[in-house]
Amino acid sequence: MKFQLVGCSHHHTPVEIREKLAFSSEQIRSTLRDFRDAFPKSEAVLLSTCNRTEFYAAAEASETIPTHQEMIEFLACSRGLRADEIRDELFVESNESAVRHLFTVASSLDSLVIGEAQILAQVKSAYELAVQESLSMPLSHMTFQAALMVAKKVATFTTIQQKRISVPSIAVCEFAREIFERLDDKKILVIGAGEMAEETLVYLKSEGGKNITVVNRHFENAQKLAEQFDGKAVEWDSLFHELESADFVVSTTGATEPIVSAEKFASIHDRRQEKTLFVLDLAIPRDFAGEIADFSNVYLFTVDDLQSQCEANRIARQKEWPKAEKIIEKETEEFMIELNRRMTGPTIKRVRELAAEIKDREFNRLINKLETNDEKTKREIGISFERLINKLLHPPLESIRDEAKSGEPTGLLNALKRLFQLKD
Repeated sequence: MKFQLVGCSHHHTPVEIREKLAFSSEQIRSTLRDFRDAFPKSEAVLLSTCNRTEFYAAAEASETIPTHQEMIEFLACSRGLRADEIRDELFVESNESAVRHLFTVASSLDSLVIGEAQILAQVKSAYELAVQESLSMPLSHMTFQAALMVAKKVATFTTIQQKRISVPSIAVCEFAREIFERLDDKKILVIGAGEMAEETLVYLKSEGGKNITVVNRHFENAQKLAEQFDGKAVEWDSLFHELESADFVVSTTGATEPIVSAEKFASIHDRRQEKTLFVLDLAIPRDFAGEIADFSNVYLFTVDDLQSQCEANRIARQKEWPKAEKIIEKETEEFMIELNRRMTGPTIKRVRELAAEIKDREFNRLINKLETNDEKTKREIGISFERLINKLLHPPLESIRDEAKSGEPTGLLNALKRLFQLKD
């Protein structure tokens, strides 16, 4: 069995190359179909996220799987590139190291943000998409199912995913939760339509946020972001009207001075009638004047307020890293032992079947020659034949089992097939 990988990630590949090697879901489908046509005896899974593209291949026989170079050439061709444009930016792994890498990725230890839970769903989605495009994927099924199990084990037995370390996630999932018991009934106002606003909305939606309004100087950008999260967009001059009724405000503009001064906020504060307002000001420079925090029932948090919690959580995650790595190492070792054991299974079974056929023929020939009907004699002869076969087969079969525990038993398996003249 051969399992190998060609890939790139944020660790060592510049974003310009990662962008060229990024795939949409539909592009992945067509690429997998092309791969199946080119290498019909190989399985393939293609994982593509904003931070990585990883191309996995597996096959029962080493001679039927494409080489790493062939995989690189195929990957380049599928994106309209030359292999020499990307070769030096890619990494390659085989067998145990490829399995260990997949387990590490699925467990979010290889992510840009260690412990982020999104990658597990992305790995699962990549595998399921590959299954949809193939009739049979026994090796990939075994490997990717194991990766999902390992990721869940890391999440269960460590706290590496429980300590949030991004400003939006801490603000929404920790700070806001201390003020609001629920978010599904709160009016959420997002000021700005950039990446930070989008990331914050991801967490707000995951926590139940529904009533979302986006305001931005460029209305078209507000519309795009609002549509993405089933919200509505309003014109910039509606900002203070929306602030009057908002419960939760996220502000992420690129303004060079506060867009909401204490004086401007004072003009609408009375009309809010003491309604609680949570303001998450993620802009640098700040969008909301610091004095706004002095108004009653207003909770104003800036990036500086959240950074210390981010750092504390990051340190807590780092402490969990050795524990998570230990789980991955143990699971990788056990997986490879099981995989190699399964590799030896068909050959061992065939050898035993062949030995049983020879034993039965010789037993019947001897019984016919002895012309005996004594059942006790027949039974004793049968037991002797059985013991002889078991003793002859025990050393070579035990050697294969031992080698399967320590590595891939390809050499012994091939030797056994040749010695016993077994057909594939």
